[in-house]
Amino acid sequence: MQLNPYLSFNGQCGAAFKFYQQCLGGSIQMMAWGDSPMSDQVPSGWRDKIIHATLIVGETALLGADAPPDRYETPRGFSVTIQINDPAEADRIFHALAENGTVQMPIQQTFWAALFGMCVDRFGIPWMVNCGQAA
Repeated sequence: MQLNPYLSFNGQCGAAFKFYQQCLGGSIQMMAWGDSPMSDQVPSGWRDKIIHATLIVGETALLGADAPPDRYETPRGFSVTIQINDPAEADRIFHALAENGTVQMPIQQTFWAALFGMCVDRFGIPWMVNCGQAA
């Protein structure tokens, strides 16, 4: 079994996934609404929006799409969590995701982690970066 977050965007999925690839690495696959079998069912201004995106990082997949405007809801009640063992890389990723977003908790040492931080990125997606304690 595999659990993967599926993120909804308000027309910014393509830009968000390119940004996440810059922050996290990996490879992206995206399909626009206009390239799908449903292309004749969406307004012409919506054809360049993303019907499905996948970012593969290691053995993990982050999924997403642009929700139709009447079905989009602001993300809340969850965070995408990154578990990483390298403090320098945790710090880099956190600051990259937080750029032009909102820092909810600056990345710092906690009683459970060498580094932990929380932010909402420029696309409205909440993130937590957790770098485990050294053994």
